[in-house]
Amino acid sequence: MAITVLLADDQHLVRSGFRSLLKRDRDIVVLGEASTGDEAVRTARALRPDVVLMDIRMPGMDGIAATRQIVADRQLQGSRVVILTTFETDEYVFTALAAGASGFLTKDIDPEGLRRAVRVVAAGEALLSPGVTRRVIAQLAHRPAADTGSARLAALTEREREIVRLVASGLSNDAIAGHLVISPLTVKTHITRAIAKLDVRDRVQLVILAYETGLVRPGWAAAPTEQPPSGG
Repeated sequence: MAITVLLADDQHLVRSGFRSLLKRDRDIVVLGEASTGDEAVRTARALRPDVVLMDIRMPGMDGIAATRQIVADRQLQGSRVVILTTFETDEYVFTALAAGASGFLTKDIDPEGLRRAVRVVAAGEALLSPGVTRRVIAQLAHRPAADTGSARLAALTEREREIVRLVASGLSNDAIAGHLVISPLTVKTHITRAIAKLDVRDRVQLVILAYETGLVRPGWAAAPTEQPPSGG
């Protein structure tokens, strides 16, 4: 089945450019477009796309507020939002992730990278550019652990805890599989179960929770150093 996409950007030329890039692959279909945050929310509810490529700065409701509404809508649980913007500032990154975005990319991404990002997020993974990943992890590593952390993590098995720690360190599924000598499919299964048990939306929110609850702490390391992946 084709991956369905909604484009939300206040510039018509930008939307046209993204549409042209995405339609080159038969497995990706652009269902609709929106030029404001309000329109993005309405159109998402009407079309229920797999992925919403969301600009931040738009008239009226901005992309962050629109993302928050889409993520909170139970009828849109199958829709994932990727923030695609010119502005790669810490303020935007952390606000977007806190709003529930599954990815954050800048508009200078190459065409193949954009199409790959759509596929990765549609598959239920989270995606951040390597630079953003490093900054997110560095920021989260210095947050104090929440007092309720141990209670919330009690539902996880020891293996699930171990894998969540490795996810939070920035490793891909393949790298985790190699480190633990298990299959990538087994890793993905454990991650899926952890996401369900902890009631978080995706991999990004799983990483945030791992640091906020103290499951991962500054200076923790349990796997070989690897460049943070662009997805997976």
